[in-house]
Amino acid sequence: MKRPTIADIARRAGVSKGAVSYALNGQPGVSEATRQRIVAIAQEIGFNPNSAARALSGASARAVGLTLCRPARILGIEPWFMGLISGFEAELSARSYALTLQVVATPELEVEVYRRWWGERRIDGVIVTDLRENDIRIPVLQQLQLPAVVIGGPGETGKIAQIWSDDAGAITEAVRYLVALGHRRIARVSGLPGLLHTQARNRAFNDICASLNLEAITLPSDYTGEEGSRATRRLLIDTQRPTAIIYDNDVMAVAGLAVAQEMGLAVPGDLSIVAWDDSPLCSLVHPPLTALTRDIAEYGAHAARELLASIDGKDVGDVETAAAHLTPRGSTAPPR
Repeated sequence: MKRPTIADIARRAGVSKGAVSYALNGQPGVSEATRQRIVAIAQEIGFNPNSAARALSGASARAVGLTLCRPARILGIEPWFMGLISGFEAELSARSYALTLQVVATPELEVEVYRRWWGERRIDGVIVTDLRENDIRIPVLQQLQLPAVVIGGPGETGKIAQIWSDDAGAITEAVRYLVALGHRRIARVSGLPGLLHTQARNRAFNDICASLNLEAITLPSDYTGEEGSRATRRLLIDTQRPTAIIYDNDVMAVAGLAVAQEMGLAVPGDLSIVAWDDSPLCSLVHPPLTALTRDIAEYGAHAARELLASIDGKDVGDVETAAAHLTPRGSTAPPR
């Protein structure tokens, strides 16, 4: 089936190809009645301008970009990203914007993707995740003057707006809760060490443990179940094994639960488990996992609203959203 073209629209509307271009790109040169007729015909025959034509005309791409510097295999089992993307889509689809997603291996490749997208006019703005210290993406986005919103922080992002929640307050609440249950040996399996939100959680965990005269034990991981399992085994084979572990995501927490059961430990009798960022995974296992809960979909929707406002030329500023709160379930109890 032949792809519809501007010539097809012009023939059906009885106008020139130039008039069709003016009408579809919102430029002067045709009456409003003619513009509406041309747009209606374009929709009827399924015409969509290609990226090259958009680049030449300067028209909006009606799309925003998201690059993820994570292994692609993680995305299929990572509820946090799925919740975040569902929030993006709720806002973007309401404005007839598409989400362009690309998985990359390094921050340097992320930068290349931004330059290509912007040069080809494939996107009107980007949502940036996993903010890092001295993040190389930020100066490039500022140089391109590409509308952007950063999820995570707070950090050095210049004039680029950020949206974040209080990770320090959440980790403090979790530790105080476990101490109130009677735990004195509390460990943590963290996410990627280079991310700013991981560093904020590390500092808060160390600070609250020091203030309560607890030894702060943190093993870095990468959010995968495999690495979460390895970290858990390292903790549980120690002669002074912890009686409680806090995991930086739900996938690692579920993997940690499986390791504890594999080693013959009862949860929560021998080991209490807390997962960061609640998800259906936490309620599907036995026992269901105590979790730090926040509305991830709304978090994503808020970021999308901020980005769309920036694309529209409005001033947007940094936003601190509601912090995660503790949701106790069956995986935490006083230690034996």
